[in-house]
Amino acid sequence: MMLRQRLTVVAAAATLAAAGLAAGTAQAAAPAKSAPAKSGSLAASCSQAYLPLPDPSCTPGAYNPDVTQATIGQTICVSGWTATVRPPTSYTNALKTQQIAQYGYADTNLSDYEEDHLVPLELGGAPRDPRNLWPEPRYGNQPAQSKDSVETKLKNAVCGGRVSLDAARSAIAGDWTTALSRLGL
Repeated sequence: MMLRQRLTVVAAAATLAAAGLAAGTAQAAAPAKSAPAKSGSLAASCSQAYLPLPDPSCTPGAYNPDVTQATIGQTICVSGWTATVRPPTSYTNALKTQQIAQYGYADTNLSDYEEDHLVPLELGGAPRDPRNLWPEPRYGNQPAQSKDSVETKLKNAVCGGRVSLDAARSAIAGDWTTALSRLGL
């Protein structure tokens, strides 16, 4: 079993290397915070200590440069828009495999994690930037599904003019578990 897991990680690293990601060569869209991308090391290099949040040094977040306060009416506030920018599972599963190893998760079953955007696509997060994606566990006190409702409420507040795009992005990237209360929602 360990050999198969190791081969899966190696295969994912090779796939990401071919895509220019394993060595951290992918270009960031517009990072939410400045931080170098992690290299393709197979050793655990990201901490689980922040759960249910990602390690901020590994996943600082990044923005889609096409989404600004001025463009929300043509982007995030249009029903179905996120489907036009969502990366394919062939991309996210390969990245998820690499990041599960980077986080040192003992459970390496891909279906136990959501490859989640720290700054969600609903708020103009960078779709493919590895600094905006992380393997969020589907189990625990605040599983991946818990964040989904926060994302939707923030998007509705932005599109309804109750919160600025920058404020919503900052709140969710800082701590999605407190984002709504920080913004008075």
